[in-house]
Amino acid sequence: MSKSDNSFSQMMAVEGVTPLKQSNKVDLDLQRKKKDESLLEERRRAAVSGEEEGLTTGPIDLLHPLDPVAWKGDGVQEGVYRNLRLGKYQADARLDLIRKSIPQCKDELLPFLEECIKYDIRTVLLNHGRSKDKTSMGNRQKSYLNLWLQSLPEVMAFHSAQPQHGGLGAIYVLLRKSEEKRLENWEKHQKR
Repeated sequence: MSKSDNSFSQMMAVEGVTPLKQSNKVDLDLQRKKKDESLLEERRRAAVSGEEEGLTTGPIDLLHPLDPVAWKGDGVQEGVYRNLRLGKYQADARLDLIRKSIPQCKDELLPFLEECIKYDIRTVLLNHGRSKDKTSMGNRQKSYLNLWLQSLPEVMAFHSAQPQHGGLGAIYVLLRKSEEKRLENWEKHQKR
């Protein structure tokens, strides 16, 4: 204890202040809580980043609720994209994301698309819901889906659905052909 610490203690004693009793024991509950909080914080950061699949669940710029989403990858013919946009392709699978959190949407989207590719499903409908509020869950899901779908190699094109299929609350998605279907199509056209 230094001289300044000692004089401070004396001055406090004159004022009637008594020092707190210190325990020589380690508070194990406090140590466990700190460890649990640090693990929880790491898990939160990992969940929010979503970088392992290239899909982020972190903050993004939200789209306007009344704006349609549209994207066409390289190599998609204009007529194919027009038919997708107009809802002329039958959606053979549908994923309902209404009232789900953004991490839940991400967790359901990837296996759903992989299964569709496995079963040679080319056109799917993603139902996310809609609202007039920019920060609503439906608009947030639409904004994230717009970002995610562009980064997935399985997706060739997507567009907001026609009113009879959900309108601005749903998205048509055109998926790539599986390798078997691509080879089968190539052989079919070679025989001509």
